[in-house]
Amino acid sequence: MNNQLSIKEKLQATLEKIQTKSDGSPITDLQLDKTLAAEIEQLTTELESVNPNSHPLLYATSLLAGTWQLQYSTAREIRSLVSLPLGLKLGKVYQVIDVANKFFFNLAQVKHPLGIVSGYVKVTASFEPAKEDFELLANKRINVYFDKRYLSIEKIVGINTPQLNPFKVVPANNPTSRTPTLDITYLDETLRIGRGGDGSLFILRKSDDLPEFTSST
Repeated sequence: MNNQLSIKEKLQATLEKIQTKSDGSPITDLQLDKTLAAEIEQLTTELESVNPNSHPLLYATSLLAGTWQLQYSTAREIRSLVSLPLGLKLGKVYQVIDVANKFFFNLAQVKHPLGIVSGYVKVTASFEPAKEDFELLANKRINVYFDKRYLSIEKIVGINTPQLNPFKVVPANNPTSRTPTLDITYLDETLRIGRGGDGSLFILRKSDDLPEFTSST
């Protein structure tokens, strides 16, 4: 077994173990003890060092396209979703990437444990390859431009509510002093790792179970 596969299997096994009670929702470092969070960071760093596609924007764009499910993150925006008001719980979180049109959307499912209400939050965005310092061509970094935020309620006590899907569409917030960036630090057919401009970590796996109601508009 090569080193890359061995590290990947260890990381995936660790993530699957801590996700057993999460109903598919992503785990954040704040939900773990520091030792386990440090172990995940160490395994992630080791896996990034043996990235089989170290130039994803040049030679592996086909692997980027499609639906990805977020497994683990240290990002502030994901941490905030874990603590929702009114007893609501975060469900699965997806990212769908359209490489040809340089477009993606993030979607977070939200539901009440008692089945009172369920819905989702979706944020659309465009992106462009970005050169890092001293690079001649864009390699692994993208600039992100958030567009709109959709708030939707799909069901109330089990009854479909198409009139509330979405019930609110607002402009998404972009930082005023900087352009958000994301470095694709590991990529293969089933796993992707990214690092935000603030150092935040995102670990996602390829998925084919995105709900049908989620379009790219």
